[in-house]
Amino acid sequence: MIAIIDYDAGNLKSVEKALSYIGEEGKITRDRDEILAADKVILPGVGAFGDAMGKLRDFGLDKTIYDVVDKKTPFLGICLGLQLMFESSEESEGVAGLGLLPGKIVRIPDAEGLKIPHMGWNSIEIKPESRLFNGIASGAYVYFVHSYYLQAKNMEDVAAVTDYSVRIHAAVEHDNIFACQFHPEKSSDTGLHILKNFAAL
Repeated sequence: MIAIIDYDAGNLKSVEKALSYIGEEGKITRDRDEILAADKVILPGVGAFGDAMGKLRDFGLDKTIYDVVDKKTPFLGICLGLQLMFESSEESEGVAGLGLLPGKIVRIPDAEGLKIPHMGWNSIEIKPESRLFNGIASGAYVYFVHSYYLQAKNMEDVAAVTDYSVRIHAAVEHDNIFACQFHPEKSSDTGLHILKNFAAL
């Protein structure tokens, strides 16, 4: 079973549907025991960094997430879920993130001809040895919806990048921690392949 962490964020159902489509059982839950018993855990989400961190803490899910990571259970953050895994965000000054990996979330700078939020399909450059992108060619297109992006502190954690006004760290991998700024559940066959790779870890 793959636990989908429920902290009143949007986008949970579409992740559950995508998992079902590839033959995996996904369960939306905030029950600590269910999450810790899961084979894999996903933290999806759309919304504001500060509000989301507040809800994770209110539900005690921050502590549950630390325990999941400590257990070496494969853990995947999606979109806002990726951002919450890092130390801080310009969207919510003074609010600490989960700090699972070093790095910060910053606003995409304005650039002529580019709209913010960044919404749509972009190609990604993939690190060849990435487990999350195993079998996916570099240059594949995935679907993004975001106004803020990751600047990871350690480049060795970065599994994929894209360009939109700036160089964006689009995915990370570190031990049992994985995350995508884009939405694999909305990224057609490529996204389903990514979710299959995660489910197979």
